[in-house]
Order: sequence, then structure tokens, then C-alpha cells
Amino acid sequence: MSLPLHYSKDGAIAQVVLDRPAARNALSPEMLCRLADAVVDFAADESLRVMVLTAAGEQAFCAGGDLARTIPLLSGERAPEDAWDERVLNDPVVMPASSLRDYPLHKPVIAAINGACFAAGFEIMLGTDIRIAAAHASFCLPEVKRAVIPFAGSMARLPRQVPYALAMELMLTGDPITAARAQSMGLVNEVLPGPEVLPRALDIARRIARNGPLAVQQLKRTVAECSGRPLEEAFRIEDETRRVVLASEDAREGPRAFMEKREPNYQGR
Repeated sequence: MSLPLHYSKDGAIAQVVLDRPAARNALSPEMLCRLADAVVDFAADESLRVMVLTAAGEQAFCAGGDLARTIPLLSGERAPEDAWDERVLNDPVVMPASSLRDYPLHKPVIAAINGACFAAGFEIMLGTDIRIAAAHASFCLPEVKRAVIPFAGSMARLPRQVPYALAMELMLTGDPITAARAQSMGLVNEVLPGPEVLPRALDIARRIARNGPLAVQQLKRTVAECSGRPLEEAFRIEDETRRVVLASEDAREGPRAFMEKREPNYQGR
């Protein structure tokens, strides 16, 4: 029986593939646990610098939580039946890590969105840093149509990532939008033909992986911590980051390699 999620490493790049195309890559309890485990490993593995998150098939990136198993489990309608169910309910890391929400991940994550990106799939996307979408992809937060809410980060994150009125339109109507409109909102970086999406995401990942890892991680951490804070407080956070990064060995290696016309050898310290 094939796994519903694959996690692999290629040099400094980690890749996660959601693999339930027949179910539009809807997130089962097992997938949530495996995704959380991949995120935890990625965060801890010092050799890894960037993650690319994508999905199998051409129809869907992720249609959301599995309506037959995950949503009834979370609502209490269905009792836990196996170890995956138990972990979703009782492991405090599973939901934050799998939703890229409220989990300390300072390494960049790139989404290669190969199709429909709905509900929990949309919310996971909001936890990524760079997003490449297929031209046929669509985006939707349909929860209000089912009398529930998008509770994995959208209410907090979406109005910080796109203008307030656009965020509210998406959440209050529950209607889908095209990839082109998502790009015009600033929700995704690029829209490409389907076969070009993953190669483009991997190319960006390789470019980021060549940069100073400490600088990259401190930059992401600082941007996240400064979000929503008064400027004076944000500047203090930025100044502390500057102190940490400029005191690193990598900060000496980068300019030295440039002057010596060679590739830098960054150690992440």
C-alpha cells in the first residue's frame, strides 16, 4: 500500500508530496501526522535549508481536510479508531506543525501548487513563503458554506497577506478564485503552465539554498516577529538580528568569497 505522503531530501532541499490524488489530496489523520513529522524533521536537520511542498496529480494541490475522517474526528462526531487518530487529538505538535501555524519554523517553504487549493490546503499555503501556481489552479476558503470557519490560520494570516477587503471577500463568500486573480491579489508569486510549476519551485529552492543559511533563517524569523508590531519595536528586533548575523562566520565568509571570486562555503554559523 503506497504512502499518502512522501518526504525526501536532496542535498539541502527537502520535498514533501501529498499523494492521495483520487481524494484530491484531502488531508487524512495519517497525512496530518506524516506532514507534521516531515516539518519537525526539516526544522531540526541542519543540512536542510529549504522545503518544497507539492502534491501528486494535476487536479488538486489539497482539497482540505478529509470530510469523511478528519473533520468528524476533530468535531467529535467520530471517535478515534487508530494511532493516527489518537495522535491528531492528543499530540500537541501535530496540528501546529502540519498547518505551518504556531510552530517555530524559520527555514523557507515554497509551495508548488499544482491544482485546486481549498480549505486546509489554502491554510497550509498561507504558512509558506513563496508560492508558484499552475494556471489551472483555483483557491477557496469554503468553510462558511458548511457553517464552520477556517481555523488553521486564515483569519489571522490572510488579512496580513492581502488587503483586508479581499481577505474578507474570500472568507465570507467561500467562493473560489482563479490562479490569475490570486496572483493579482499578491497571494501567489507566479502562475505557470502545470508542468513548469514544480521545476520552477525547485529552481527557486536551489537559489535560496546557496545563500547564507543563518542569514536566510534570521531574516524569515525577523519578518515574522516584526509583523504587526509598532515600528520602534520592530526596529529593535531588526537591530538584534543584525547583531547576530554580522557576528557570524558566514558574514565574514560571504564578502571574502566575493572579493576572491569564488563560491562561498557557508556553515550556518
